[in-house]
Amino acid sequence: MMDISVSRRRLFGMAGAATVGMTMLPTVGLARNAPGEGERKLNFYHLHTGERLSATYWSGGTYEVEELDRINWLLRDFRNDQRAEIDVRLLDTLYRLSNTLEISKPLHIISAYRSPATNEMLIRKGHGVAKRSMHLSGKAIDIRVPGRRLKDVRRAALAMAAGGVGYYPSSNFLHLDTGRVRRW
Repeated sequence: MMDISVSRRRLFGMAGAATVGMTMLPTVGLARNAPGEGERKLNFYHLHTGERLSATYWSGGTYEVEELDRINWLLRDFRNDQRAEIDVRLLDTLYRLSNTLEISKPLHIISAYRSPATNEMLIRKGHGVAKRSMHLSGKAIDIRVPGRRLKDVRRAALAMAAGGVGYYPSSNFLHLDTGRVRRW
């Protein structure tokens, strides 16, 4: 017969090892619903087009395809109306940021998806955009948050550790992306 008794010291050692092991797992920058939460909703105002959108993009445990399509249109390259699928992890990051900061006003969109033609044009004009920008794949967004100090928005975004956070105080906007966790 096998002895299954475990000493307290061994039990605490196993618990400690499990805790250390869990901290080594990669963190995922997806929104987590609070108990009882059944929806994820975002409100946007696009500064270049004047368009507004309020979209419940996640409901009942699934992403809402029609709402994602509406978001993809709003976050298109406004210079030529080309669009791409926006990474849902980016939307979840915006959702978490909105909840963390208790944002009630629409997020102001400066730039989201950027077509290769627009990206090249911005590079030629010396706007300091990256040649392989994450905007090209729908994985980045530049925002302003009305009623919040930019440094507070930055602090909250950095605390989430959900991807890249670019801080542009002279232009009063924050860049968020779903790439590796980094800051500039």
